[in-house]
Amino acid sequence: MTRPLGRLPPLNALRAFVAAARHLSFSRAAEELFVTPAAVSQQVKLLEDHLGHVLFRRTNRALLLTDEGQALLPGLAEAFALMHHALASLETLDDTGVLTVSMAPSFAAKWLVPRLESFQSLHPDIDVRVTASMNLVAFADDGVDCAIRYGLGQYPGLVVDKLLDESVVPVCSPALRGAGAPPDLLRDVTLLHDDSPEQDASCPTWRMWLKAAGIDGVDAGRGLHFNQASLVLEAAIAGRGAALAKVQLAGEDLRSGRLVRLFDVSQPVAFGYYFVCPPAKAAQRKVAQFRDWILRETKADAAYPKKN
Repeated sequence: MTRPLGRLPPLNALRAFVAAARHLSFSRAAEELFVTPAAVSQQVKLLEDHLGHVLFRRTNRALLLTDEGQALLPGLAEAFALMHHALASLETLDDTGVLTVSMAPSFAAKWLVPRLESFQSLHPDIDVRVTASMNLVAFADDGVDCAIRYGLGQYPGLVVDKLLDESVVPVCSPALRGAGAPPDLLRDVTLLHDDSPEQDASCPTWRMWLKAAGIDGVDAGRGLHFNQASLVLEAAIAGRGAALAKVQLAGEDLRSGRLVRLFDVSQPVAFGYYFVCPPAKAAQRKVAQFRDWILRETKADAAYPKKN
């Protein structure tokens, strides 16, 4: 008959028995368990009382297993081995398996996805799960390991690494750029507006940018509005108009020639991109490897010219 879980012997008593039976010595078992021989003997006596069987024959020269002890040892030794294996599997899960990363949809689509294959080739045992959201995640509640945040870098209680600065420049498709000189072109083409819900007062609107550039005669309020920077860039690539592009997000499109700059001057903004994670997560191998990889990628990206 299976013994109910509530009536099982204490774990410490079982562990003391297995160690003593393996070594046939209370002293050597005590060294393994970092306790005294008297403590091992006491735990074994507790187990014998619980089971109603004598498990060891104690002689002057040796400690010997009784028939009951010999019958009990293989199953208990296997059970402890299985417990150790289960715990090791949990530790391995923290190092490999699924890595959940949170970031804004535009950064995921325009910056991360084109580069993600290189991380997967380096670490095929880690499955990256990208959670694209403008909301700040609660790491424990949302099951997120790490995040890329766009802001000022002030994230108390988290491990924070600056990845990239950001700036803004007017862009359009090559075909649209060939339709005329930039100042005149802006008076004729549709303006594409980025209405992303980011609280960066330093990021210029078309009205602010045109005033700073000294360009008159452009209705800065007209045009198409989008709530994601990636949608603004896709509309510009499709030739729908001119956009004020975040340079880091538009980097691949500028390098490939899908987008071209209308002016050489870019305007820096206060916000940047930051890797963040809880301190406990930073110690996990899968998080540390993603962190190292993205720091290398952004360092290389910052040094690579995006001008086109």
